[in-house]
Amino acid sequence: MPLPVPSSNDFPVGFSWGSASSATQSQGATPADNWWGWEQAGRAPRSGDGNGFDKLYASDFALLADWGFSDYRLSLDWARIEPQPGRHDQEAVERYRQILLAGHDAGLTMWVCLLHTALPAWFADEGGFLSPKASAIWARHVDFIAETFGDLADGWMPVNNPTAYAQKAYLTGTFPPGHTSQEEFLTVLQAIHRADFEAALRLRQGGKPTSTNEALLQPHPADDSTDTAGVTALIDAVVWDSWLNLVRTPRYEEAFDQYGFSYYFTPAVSSSGDLLPYPADHPVGPQGYAPWAPGLGEVLTRLNMELPGKRFLVAEIGYGGEDDRARAAYLQAALGQVHGAMVNGMDITGVHLWTGVDNYEWLDGHTVSFGLFDRNRTPRPSARIIQSIIRR
Repeated sequence: MPLPVPSSNDFPVGFSWGSASSATQSQGATPADNWWGWEQAGRAPRSGDGNGFDKLYASDFALLADWGFSDYRLSLDWARIEPQPGRHDQEAVERYRQILLAGHDAGLTMWVCLLHTALPAWFADEGGFLSPKASAIWARHVDFIAETFGDLADGWMPVNNPTAYAQKAYLTGTFPPGHTSQEEFLTVLQAIHRADFEAALRLRQGGKPTSTNEALLQPHPADDSTDTAGVTALIDAVVWDSWLNLVRTPRYEEAFDQYGFSYYFTPAVSSSGDLLPYPADHPVGPQGYAPWAPGLGEVLTRLNMELPGKRFLVAEIGYGGEDDRARAAYLQAALGQVHGAMVNGMDITGVHLWTGVDNYEWLDGHTVSFGLFDRNRTPRPSARIIQSIIRR
């Protein structure tokens, strides 16, 4: 049974209600990025124009603001802005400035992400974050974004889901460059987390807040064997220690003003390292995992234990699938977990939903719906439930 709609006293005045999108998913891939080549090679469905955001961004922002949302996070596509090394496309720059201005005109607080999965093809060809030049190239890009968009960004979320990116691109090989090397995975995992923290240090000099967006989950061993416990501990270390170790480093302990995260599922870990749906008897969605709201509570509890006294943002939660009743029930249950954590004293600044409008979902193309609104901008019943929570 879904939880009852939270009452008006559940979330405080000033609580941030946001939506999020990425450039590739809302605008479509560009020939200047490495996802375009992935599509051309038949490794992913064609993204086309994403969800039409390039033409509809102003009305999308107005729609979300009218429904009660206060915040919006988008990525500025590095490949569109710098299609060739050192050459910036002024038309793309002005386009993104117009988009950010339109968000402000709608009354939204605009969070800017610098990297959400797709890389410029030229950077990917140099080895991406495996390249010995990567840190210098990245620093130059961060400084350009800060100088060019710093007046319009209300907050920064430098890298989206660093661990998930490293895993898909270099361990399972489902994202470009499609490698399956444990050594490369661990190298990129460290490099992209460091890139995230370094970017935050540079960006916060402009006086705007910074937030992580880590892909977090709490793994459960699938059985009671010693081997399974060991593998589960390794996965736990990848998910948690890969970035917490940096948080506890003196150089980076003040890099982020708050710690944001994405949560979608809780896995059971087999002795071979396979991630299985958890709980085993819970309905599995079209992407192969079980959307389970108590797992969000587990992540919140772990965060509060690992980083006591810090501020947090639920930077991304959502439900993928066509069953909107299940979406509504899941989101209400997830918000119940957030409320419970706040009652217990956790400082949570907001919840940002994935996503406002259906978009391109990478390897699933346009076949999995996450939006409160469909691509025609028609609200689903779940949108009205979220609206009632926000407005009350």
